[in-house]
Amino acid sequence: MVSEQSSTQHIEHFSAQIQTKQAGMRFDQALAELFSDFSRSRLQQAIKNNQVTLNGKPCKAKIKVFGGEKIELDIVHVPHDDAKAEPIALDIIYEDDSILLVNKPAKLVVHPAAGNPDGTLQNALLYHQADLARLPRAGIVHRLDKDTTGLLVIAKSEKAHKSLVEQLQARTIKREYRAVCHGVLTAGGSVDTPIGRHPKNRIKMAVNYSGKEAMTHYRIKDRYFAHSYLQVNLETGRTHQIRVHLASIRHALVGDPTYGGRLRIPAGATDELSQFLRQFSRQALHARKLALNHPETGELMEWQAPLPADMIKLIQLLKDDLQQR
Repeated sequence: MVSEQSSTQHIEHFSAQIQTKQAGMRFDQALAELFSDFSRSRLQQAIKNNQVTLNGKPCKAKIKVFGGEKIELDIVHVPHDDAKAEPIALDIIYEDDSILLVNKPAKLVVHPAAGNPDGTLQNALLYHQADLARLPRAGIVHRLDKDTTGLLVIAKSEKAHKSLVEQLQARTIKREYRAVCHGVLTAGGSVDTPIGRHPKNRIKMAVNYSGKEAMTHYRIKDRYFAHSYLQVNLETGRTHQIRVHLASIRHALVGDPTYGGRLRIPAGATDELSQFLRQFSRQALHARKLALNHPETGELMEWQAPLPADMIKLIQLLKDDLQQR
């Protein structure tokens, strides 16, 4: 197979030959084998748009191939949205030609939406590498809430995007979080309840038995007077999943403005802890570890991002408070 970049940045030209082992296949099936970097839907669209030729002529997806035919394929990369590049600093944990790992800070929205048209991670990625515009959401395949910190993986190529989406769907990308919640848990456990839109507040999620399957596992890392420090692992990736699940078992995250309820200061808490809890205005949640199979090599890779300074201080103050009681 041969690939060459055309004179315009957003068109790639590929050529290949139908192999003997593909004789008898439908054209679209053979195409999917020869150009496995691209999704089937992307290739089907190219056939419909006459961007694929067989022996120099456009053809239908369902025709049979015999072996030896020459294929020419143009992949046209069209920017997916109007997001603009912005010079926003990125904390890059790892980068190669296929993927980019960033450690997202609190207050950074992942992609533009109503109320957040700019100043997002997507804007920052487009500034970091302009040709990410050819990928959906500049290669972002999963997200973290605005005030959740930690690791996000971004695809830098069509092949990587396809691979990461497939790994997410197969639940083979492993994510580990660290969280501080209200209440003293006596043992680790799991929450296996579906999540959907809140029936009355459409900006919130809730345990909803007509919603989507959701599974969260938690282990206790440490206990304090009125709080617990947890390791949390996800099997699914629903919106607000950890926040909703922990709140549903009466252990909402510290600082969660949506699911945490009223401010809770433990009786007899140190002045420093009391003051810090009053000003801790985000959910105490950090995506600490991420593991996946590299889209190009298949190698299992794992990364970690250290706890942010505000969570480190919160944990230390909780420890100090416990020791002084």
